[in-house]
Amino acid sequence: MAKDPNKNASTTIALNKRARHDYELEERFEAGIALEGWEVKSLRAGKGQLVDSYVLVRDGEAWLLGANISPLASASTHVVPDPQRTRKLLLHAREIARIHAATQQKGYTCVTTALYWKGNRVKCELALGKGKKQHDKRATLKDREWNRQKERLLKQTG
Repeated sequence: MAKDPNKNASTTIALNKRARHDYELEERFEAGIALEGWEVKSLRAGKGQLVDSYVLVRDGEAWLLGANISPLASASTHVVPDPQRTRKLLLHAREIARIHAATQQKGYTCVTTALYWKGNRVKCELALGKGKKQHDKRATLKDREWNRQKERLLKQTG
């Protein structure tokens, strides 16, 4: 999925920064989510979290597991909210097939990286990732620190 130039920080609901730390992200997808009314209201208030969320493909359908949408205190009284419920992801059949094929390979998983608004709809960014080993995580941190230090040095000399 190409980066959307209209997607700025104000439309982002939740980011999963841990996914970039724990996985080497490769292919990205954009999916819609089947939500209930109280969930949309909670997301408008910024009450969504993706920390331990992942995607499971079952019977030709993709499901979002582990995402937490906290209910508002002013939610309807006749609805029993379940913040951790399994939510259906809306993807094309070929995208679901590609995700399913990749997750059957050793080491690949499909994680959610972001929730954001696209118009009046909630979209979920998914990524296929391969788990990083501990030494890979250290190397990534070392590279990031070196790049920061380079930027500081260039600002001082320039």
